[in-house]
Order: sequence, then C-alpha cells, then structure tokens
Amino acid sequence: MTDYTPRLFTPDAEIDRIGKGLLARTLPRAEWTHEAHLAVTVWLVLERPAIDLDADLPGIIRGYNESVGGVNDDTQGYHDTITRVFLHGVRRFLATRDSRQSLQLLVHALLLSPTGRRDWPLRFYSPERLFSVEARRSFVTPDLAPLP
Repeated sequence: MTDYTPRLFTPDAEIDRIGKGLLARTLPRAEWTHEAHLAVTVWLVLERPAIDLDADLPGIIRGYNESVGGVNDDTQGYHDTITRVFLHGVRRFLATRDSRQSLQLLVHALLLSPTGRRDWPLRFYSPERLFSVEARRSFVTPDLAPLP
C-alpha cells in the first residue's frame, strides 16, 4: 500500500460547503479530491439522511462530473465499484463512532484510518479487477478478500 498524507478539513463549515457544492454542482473541479469524496460521503450519511445514497449517489456524482466538464465513460469519471466500496467503508466506519462528534473530527478520523486511504479497495480487489471497465460501469465483487 502506498503512503500519503491526506488533506484535512477545518472547520465543519468547509465540509458543509463542499457537500452543498457537490449537490448544487457548483464545487470547483480542483476541490473534488479523494478527501473531498470521503468528507462528502460522511456529510451525506449524517446530514442528508433523506437521500438514498445507494440509489442516488451514482447520479449525483455523474451529474457533478459533467457539470464541471468531465466525462463519465469507460476510462474516466464515475466509477461504480470504487464509489460503492467507499460508501460501504464510510458506513462501517461511522457505525463504530460517536455520531455526536463534530463532522470535522469524524472526517479526520476516517481520513487517517485504513478505510480512508486511497488504496483501501486494493485490499479486496486486484488492480486488474478494480480498474476494469466492468467495475467502472457496475459493482463487481472482490476477488482477493471479502469486504468487511
């Protein structure tokens, strides 16, 4: 697994701004980083429970990508398996935490945990399977180990 230092967010309002920017499709493209993906996922789970993330998150991300000039095709843009694996990981992570903590503390703890690492899905998937066109288009099951 590769080493990296995640970008952390301060204060909660920054996470709120990024989440609202994603939904409104006004978030600058340069701010749509790995860390922002995870921060927004935490924000959506905790702050927008009316959104059915299993059904709606793919469309939210695809629509945002297109709004900033991105393309969702077989090689770029929305990736269904990675999105669903991290959504599973975020939900699992939050189930172990005190939801009364600040959004910032929860996001920081996630980003600094194994689940928050960019390469976390590679604990369960070979690169060939995870980065396949099939995995980008729809969820594929892991080939190295089951998801926790």
